[in-house]
Order: sequence, then structure tokens, then C-alpha cells
Amino acid sequence: MNQGHLDFLASPQWAQMLEADLLPWLEGVADLGDDVLEVGPGPGLTTDLLRHRTARLTAVEVDAPLAAALTARLVGTNVEILHCDATDTGLPSDRFSAATCFSMLHHVPSSDLQDLLFAELHRVLRRGGVFVGTDSRDLDTIRAGHVDDVFVPVDPETLSQRLEAAGFGDVGIEVGEYQIRFRATKAARR
Repeated sequence: MNQGHLDFLASPQWAQMLEADLLPWLEGVADLGDDVLEVGPGPGLTTDLLRHRTARLTAVEVDAPLAAALTARLVGTNVEILHCDATDTGLPSDRFSAATCFSMLHHVPSSDLQDLLFAELHRVLRRGGVFVGTDSRDLDTIRAGHVDDVFVPVDPETLSQRLEAAGFGDVGIEVGEYQIRFRATKAARR
């Protein structure tokens, strides 16, 4: 992630946007339950929102310095930070009540790896568990903020099919002015 992008994701502006925009949507579409997995917390502003809404939060961050900083900042809380690749976490199957990823899918370097991520999240969710997330749309203004950065936007036209291919059902997708929002559920029964 380029420095300008990283600085924005740690800024009071971003925190305010999350409080005003993300949080009301999240609370309206999902009950996160007692054991939540967050993928790609970056500087952790979304982690701060999530940790107050669940008993236990596990955040998976692939970037070592970001994972270390988040670990140090959240020591003694209900958050466990794991420095690993979210496409192969090594976490137990059927554990989590919810999985989340906010504005990070476009940093996964290919659609094939994004699909592996979806499959991994399906594996670690309990039956009936919910997967919720947001991601940036493919817009020139957003691309401009990703110079020298990975930017593989998710196509909202194919996202539902991709989540269903990973095993999810009850998929809902909203396309907004600058982002997409989605929710999906791991079937309660086979």
C-alpha cells in the first residue's frame, strides 16, 4: 500500500467516514455474533469499531509492520492479531460467527487469490455465519490514489457468482457511488 493511502486509512477523516457511513450500514445488515474475523485491518480503525461489537475479534494482517503496530496498540484487549495470509490462515474450520473485510479486497493481487480468500472465509465460518464487506469501485479517482499500489477491484456484476462458488448463499450486493457493499451467509444446513 502506498504511503498516501496508508496515511488516509489512519486519519481522523477515515475514522469519521467509518462512523458515519460504514457503521450504520453494518449494524443494519448483520449481527456479528461473539467471535469475529477481520481480514486486512491495516492501521486498525475498522478493528476499533468491531472490537466493541463482539466478545472476541481476530484480525488477520499480511503486512508485518502493520500487524506488529496493531498488536502493540491492542495488547490486553479482546483482539488477537495474526500476521498471515488470509487465503490460508490455519485457523480452525467452523469457528467464527462472522467474517469482515472493509476496503481491502482490491489489495489482493488477483481475482484468483480473492476467490481463495472467499473460500477460506467460508471454511472458517460457522454454519449460519455471515460474511460482510465493502470495497472500492473501479473509478479513475480511486485508481489515482493507488499509484504504485496493488489495485484489483472486484466487479460487482460477478461478485455474487464468485461468493456462491465459494459456498455462500443469501448474497446481497449494493453498488454505491464509490463503493460496493456485500453480505453473504454460510448455509445453516447442508
